[in-house]
Amino acid sequence: MEIFSAVILGIIQGLTEFLPVSSSAHLILVPWFFGWEPEGLVFDVALHVGTALAVLAFFARDWVRLARETVLGLREGAPLGNPDRKLAWLLVVGTIPAAVAGLWLEELVEARLRSPLITVFTLAGLALLLWYAERRGRQSRPMARYSWGDAAWIGIGQAIALVPGVSRSGVTMTTALLRDSDRVSAARFSFLLSTPVIVGAGMLQACRLLGAGDGGAGLEWPVLLAGVAAAAVTGFLCIKFFLRYLERKSFTPFVIYRLLLAAVVLAFYLKG
Repeated sequence: MEIFSAVILGIIQGLTEFLPVSSSAHLILVPWFFGWEPEGLVFDVALHVGTALAVLAFFARDWVRLARETVLGLREGAPLGNPDRKLAWLLVVGTIPAAVAGLWLEELVEARLRSPLITVFTLAGLALLLWYAERRGRQSRPMARYSWGDAAWIGIGQAIALVPGVSRSGVTMTTALLRDSDRVSAARFSFLLSTPVIVGAGMLQACRLLGAGDGGAGLEWPVLLAGVAAAAVTGFLCIKFFLRYLERKSFTPFVIYRLLLAAVVLAFYLKG
């Protein structure tokens, strides 16, 4: 694998992990379109390390504040004593469904659902649901007013994102909009909620890799580092851009993009 293709895939991972367009679908489809051989688990882990670094760096102050308030809340016997303490526990509740689904269903998804044809239906289906959610939702509730029910439903949405083409950010933001969240709050909660899952999944894959004694499947350190760096830098900039974008604009361009991509994939698939 050359550094050029590693950088391209890293950029794609950094962009699509946080935009509502599905990183898993793009990492399946781009090699499929160009006839590239799959790079294997080592490289997948490297790309997820890159996006984990991006989200940790961008929300570092938030996580430090939430951790501090959680510890203080437990010490003081007031775990829900202020909005930051409540938010920390909402994120815990929202993380549980994805963690459970990931441990139970990961092998099934990898074996049965990584098909370009599946992404046609998931890309188009989530696009229509996102379009409906933005128009149906009142967008009147900031993150400070999220409830336990909101966290649970958004967490269930994140669990569904195991299926390629659904998009973790897309489905969690869609669920938040359906529960009348404003767009920026939906995105911020989605990104914060993704942090434990992205970091945990990367660590789990890395541990499995080490336990299996995989020496890297022929990949070299410069290639891995290029992919990590591209995913981290692109992911950080993508989060920054997207949060500002949602202050003034809608999800409509992403709905259109998902529908067009689904049509292109279907055309290529039928062409054989």
